[in-house]
Amino acid sequence: MSEFLQLVFSGLTVGAVYALVALGFTLVYNASDVINFAQGDFVMIGGMGTVFLAAAGFSLPLATLIAILAAVVVGLLLHRLAVEPARGASPVTLIMITIGASIFIKGVAQLVFDKQFHSLPPFSGADPISIGGASFLPQSLWVIGGTLAILIALWLFLEKTLLGKALLATAANRLAALLVGINVRVVLALAFAVSAAIGAVAGILVTPITLTRYDVGTLFALKGFAAAMVGGMGHPVGAVAGGLLIGLMEAFGAGYVSSTYKDAVAFVMILVVLFAMPQGLFGRRSLERV
Repeated sequence: MSEFLQLVFSGLTVGAVYALVALGFTLVYNASDVINFAQGDFVMIGGMGTVFLAAAGFSLPLATLIAILAAVVVGLLLHRLAVEPARGASPVTLIMITIGASIFIKGVAQLVFDKQFHSLPPFSGADPISIGGASFLPQSLWVIGGTLAILIALWLFLEKTLLGKALLATAANRLAALLVGINVRVVLALAFAVSAAIGAVAGILVTPITLTRYDVGTLFALKGFAAAMVGGMGHPVGAVAGGLLIGLMEAFGAGYVSSTYKDAVAFVMILVVLFAMPQGLFGRRSLERV
């Protein structure tokens, strides 16, 4: 039983990070129909930025804030310089643009940072907490609690603010949003900015556990994309469910089968779920963009 609980704690921790990355995919996809494979690089910017700013003498709260703002700026630049000029291009072209942007961001990160692995000290100590014979780090609570806080904040933003409602309206029908006076270009930029901020927070929360490096964004992007696909691309609840499910399956696979195949779990789950439910666990049966 203790081993089972240990794997559950581990799976929920990493799954919460995948869920945040998948949420970033979902926000951008709903607003602009773009699958942004640079989403994982925002996780890297959050983690690496905080590490180097803290090493430069900034307090941890200030370092995290600056790192999040840096990720937001990169997200806005990605939209303005790469995605917006290609508006109207085919989905494959847009995907290739975001992949190229991801490669460019990694190249710049090598110059700004370095190629070494880095970590942050745990936010509230490194002494493990024991429950039912299993133990987990307090940082895991920060990751899971931070994910819940972001979900609540995102829901409040979308449902209770004019900007959030404009984002929902643009996601539902871009032409109708234009006709009622919504500045769609600003809303699309907002989607990229919010998704970048969410990714950066995920990177900051998980870095004390998993380490970070200039190229960690690639794997996070693939796992987040897998989570979004499993849950149903474009469905926020599905993104969270998909992330947690993949995290748990990875942990159980590593614990009961072999850690060698841990990273393959996400992609096997894509195949299994999409063969059985082509729209994902929470996706609609049909989706038509106007």
